[in-house]
Amino acid sequence: MRSSSRSRDLTWIPRLLGLATAGYSVAIIADPSLFAKPTGLQAEGAPLPTATAIGVRALGGRDLASGLAMALAPAGRALRTAIAVRVGADLADLAVLGTSLPDQRYRAKAAGVAAAWGTLCGLSYLAAGD
Repeated sequence: MRSSSRSRDLTWIPRLLGLATAGYSVAIIADPSLFAKPTGLQAEGAPLPTATAIGVRALGGRDLASGLAMALAPAGRALRTAIAVRVGADLADLAVLGTSLPDQRYRAKAAGVAAAWGTLCGLSYLAAGD
């Protein structure tokens, strides 16, 4: 008989978080204003600056890669590594967006989202398997 820890595969938790990350990443690559407007990088009614669109798409590419890694990595060490990379990206976002966005309310909102997502992904480390 299997032990209870082996009979409950919880790797679906980090995989779901990875798919959510990848999905959002595809969305902001396709339409960078989905990230730029809520962070104050694009003023309401203003055109999206080309440099901002490039930066958002690069961030989306990074997150797409880390999200897919979480979704597809084998359970155990590979999945834990993918989660660690995702959490590292969230910590970088927390530091950069939380200190660099043009307005305090945007900095606070972006830092909160990065901290919350990083915490969720970090907790999913516990469900990465053996």
